[in-house]
Amino acid sequence: MPRTAPASPGSLVPLIADSAVPDAPVPPATQTGPEPPAGAPALSFADAALPGAPAADLADAPPSGTSALPVPGASTPGTFAPSVPTSASTPTTNTNPWHRYDPWASSAPLQQTGAVTSTPTPEQHRARTRKLLVASAVALALLSGGVGGIVGAHLERDGVGGDVVLPQVGKADTGRAPDSVAGIAARALPSVVTLHVSGDAESGTGTGIVLDTRGHILTNNHVVELAGSGGAISVSFSGGQTAKGKVVGRDTGYDLAVVQVSGVRGLTPMPLGNSDNVRVGDPVVAIGAPFDLDNTVTSGIISATERPITAGGEASDGSDVSYVDALQTDAPINPGNSGGPLLDADGRLVGVNSAIRSADDGAGDGGGDGTESGQGGSIGLGFAIPVNQAKRVAEELINTGRATHPVIGVTLDMDYTGDGARVATKGGDDGPAVTASGPGAKAGLKAGDVITEVDGERVHSGDELIVRTRAHRPGDHLRLTLDRDGKNLTVSLVLGSSTGG
Repeated sequence: MPRTAPASPGSLVPLIADSAVPDAPVPPATQTGPEPPAGAPALSFADAALPGAPAADLADAPPSGTSALPVPGASTPGTFAPSVPTSASTPTTNTNPWHRYDPWASSAPLQQTGAVTSTPTPEQHRARTRKLLVASAVALALLSGGVGGIVGAHLERDGVGGDVVLPQVGKADTGRAPDSVAGIAARALPSVVTLHVSGDAESGTGTGIVLDTRGHILTNNHVVELAGSGGAISVSFSGGQTAKGKVVGRDTGYDLAVVQVSGVRGLTPMPLGNSDNVRVGDPVVAIGAPFDLDNTVTSGIISATERPITAGGEASDGSDVSYVDALQTDAPINPGNSGGPLLDADGRLVGVNSAIRSADDGAGDGGGDGTESGQGGSIGLGFAIPVNQAKRVAEELINTGRATHPVIGVTLDMDYTGDGARVATKGGDDGPAVTASGPGAKAGLKAGDVITEVDGERVHSGDELIVRTRAHRPGDHLRLTLDRDGKNLTVSLVLGSSTGG
């Protein structure tokens, strides 16, 4: 579209075609410069056509009497185009030469400053191109970074839209190493049961261990004794099956019992380890139903071996006392864990969890049935019957209904406060303290002897001597060190047998 420029001194005008208006009278020139040469054609704003422009665009002439204007591109400085007066017959209603000036007409390239444009060299063109590319790349990078940051912040804050879906790891292999706690538990749980026992006035919960496919289950005596002669025992398996159980045999002195279920198929017996192979620091896993939370798995280590403990003792005659040469563990054991397995790193049974020492009363009592009000929880002092002892007792209970106890054949003074186990001066019912023809009598033991060691291991009390003795089988040989009237003696004896209750 044509643009209109102001007529001011120094403004450039387009070149006009070198032709005159025919028959137009020429008034005297008004220019102040030199006169044109004689015979030169006069220039006028005629309706002659400019190159590339219609003749009508030049119809308007400048006012009469104006001075000549400089000719752009003239070789001689100061050259002027002569002023051409208009004819009297020429209409003067529109004599402005700028009125229809088209700057885009095909003429010499012009700039608003009046300077003629120059064509850039190839080197300048390449430099400009490089600068343009660099600037464009920088602008694009900044724009992309800004847009990306805004979009990323929006997505992080608000999401793409719709419901929120949180990232999650996909399903992975759930297998575990066989010697890991998870691996041990996975193999052992099918062999662990939960026992719910009810009696005339009490009920409790304990744990049991499947011994064979015939339905024999090993547990603690103090778990099932609540049932008495007319109570009920319900056995729940890890797979969800439930069956009624009956007591096959039980022994107070060892705190062990065997229950049998019938009509249950697919039983998985617990593999038995060897408690003689256990060492302090070995990792162990305990499984049970603490406070009736069945199939609870805990782990720890063996804290000590051959730890002599006694549990029970509520009966006035001490007939309910259990003597255990126990494995001590820091694996958490609580009421309801009693009768459950203590497993080694290979998932084999090394102990039967039986007792804990609680902080509230300082006494070791059954870890197990959970019927005692105020019974404390685990403080990291749990005790298990070694599997070697439990295996022998379980076999006897299954086969005969009763277990045998190894005996020395003497009566001990349980009120003795000195160091060691002292043989009483008289036995029960005022009989002799050393049983005639018994193992002790054959070994030469006498009333008043203080036994200080068993097989080189120090004993400090009568309870501890019983525990050391119960850790053996009837017929085993023992070497006893004793103090008799201030003299140290060593004797050897063969353990006898008695039937437990």
